[in-house]
Amino acid sequence: MDLETSTEWAKAMKALAHPTRLQIVGELLKGTKCVNDIEELLPASQSNISQHLTVLRNANLVDFLQGGSQRCYYLCRPRLVKGIFALLSENEAVVRRTKKEIDLEKQKTEQACGVSCGR
Repeated sequence: MDLETSTEWAKAMKALAHPTRLQIVGELLKGTKCVNDIEELLPASQSNISQHLTVLRNANLVDFLQGGSQRCYYLCRPRLVKGIFALLSENEAVVRRTKKEIDLEKQKTEQACGVSCGR
């Protein structure tokens, strides 16, 4: 993975790494919503919601349409958000490894690299 890709991915993940922003994109998965609509659904002020939407917009996750004085937001990467939500909802078990298991894995990797790397 190159630096540009990892930077872009980190920006998207960082934008989603806040409970309010996760709630916002969860609501936007259901359809386009104006800031006032979101304010009615979440325990946050209009200015706070607007700040979160700016972060999401800068990460290319949401965009808006201007209708008079109202901005109505929508997801511009719904498949990405759905995929992340699906993975998170799986509640994958946390795997803990012993030192012995890690040492064995490292040894296998070193042996495989020695063969494939021409050592």
